[in-house]
Amino acid sequence: MIATPLKRLCHLARRFLAAARTRVTRWTRPAPIAVAAGAAADATRSRSALLLENALLRHQLVVLNRSVKRPRLTAADRGLLVLLASRLRAWTGALLIVRPETVLRWHRAGFRLFWRRKSRPRPSAKSRMAAETIALIREMAVANRLWGADRIRGELLKLDIRVSKRTIQRYLQQARPPGRSGQAWSAFLHNHAGEIWACDFLPVTDLFFRPLHAFFIIALGSRRVVHVGVTRHPTDAWVAQQLREATPFGEPPRFLIRDNDRKYGPRFDRLAAASGIRVLRTPVRAPLANATCERFLGSVRRECLDHMLVVSEAHPRRALHAYVAYFNGARPHQGIDQAIPARSGPVACAHVDRGRIVAFPVLGGLHHDYRRVA
Repeated sequence: MIATPLKRLCHLARRFLAAARTRVTRWTRPAPIAVAAGAAADATRSRSALLLENALLRHQLVVLNRSVKRPRLTAADRGLLVLLASRLRAWTGALLIVRPETVLRWHRAGFRLFWRRKSRPRPSAKSRMAAETIALIREMAVANRLWGADRIRGELLKLDIRVSKRTIQRYLQQARPPGRSGQAWSAFLHNHAGEIWACDFLPVTDLFFRPLHAFFIIALGSRRVVHVGVTRHPTDAWVAQQLREATPFGEPPRFLIRDNDRKYGPRFDRLAAASGIRVLRTPVRAPLANATCERFLGSVRRECLDHMLVVSEAHPRRALHAYVAYFNGARPHQGIDQAIPARSGPVACAHVDRGRIVAFPVLGGLHHDYRRVA
């Protein structure tokens, strides 16, 4: 019962002593005017008096150095110590509370800060180059990742625009992010989309918590689902057979994007090499490298598998085949300007008087395919 009041009294006493110490320190702190007045008074004193006073102050600093662990210096204190040390020849022997290396570090930091401020461009200074030329340089830098400053300078000279190489380099740094050069992965996919397929696995869990694996192959150019397969045991032979079934007429793609899953074994690689397919493995932890296939797997979950209870291996196989038929033949795709993957060109805008509209249910009414009938 007595311990709690004693703890409170000790806590109040410590707070009172801390507040009193802060107040005394504030009262005894020398003002800048008092320091300047003391320096002026020292100019009229004799040399022996100054030496004795310095010895007395030095001994007091030695005593403080033994009791104080680490002194607290403000930015003004650091600047004043650097200034005084620069004016005194034997300044290393006069330092007691800091080391000479610390003063040198402060001097170098101030030197860097001074020249950084002196070298920065003035905000009021306006560029003499036309805004259209600056915009053109940035457009060339973004649209042509393989071009450097000399290449852009030559292109500008062809247009009768004379700009120095250093100026182009300054705008190149602003237009291109650091650490990135060459052609972007998205540009590579756009240029070769008609020759690229992508494949990936989608894990599925049935009603009895047993794992299933759905395998998809997609053509990036048209977003058409080339092949779909479902199994409980995705062995190397089964995955190679899926690739064989996806190319029944001997028309393989030039590139095939896949991740680093161990389900792709040596048989899969040998079959791809024998078919003339170059397999592109995505980097580790880089889902955007296979973004089209990853986006499609999300659509399969949201639009199909999340709305049913899987009871067997044949159940998702039938459902996914029905969804893929709807996806390829009737579903407009945002990635190809609302076109249908199995058709060429955008969806035609029909007139109202061409017939009535009929809805055909897909997946038991989960989706509908709307068509005009005569």
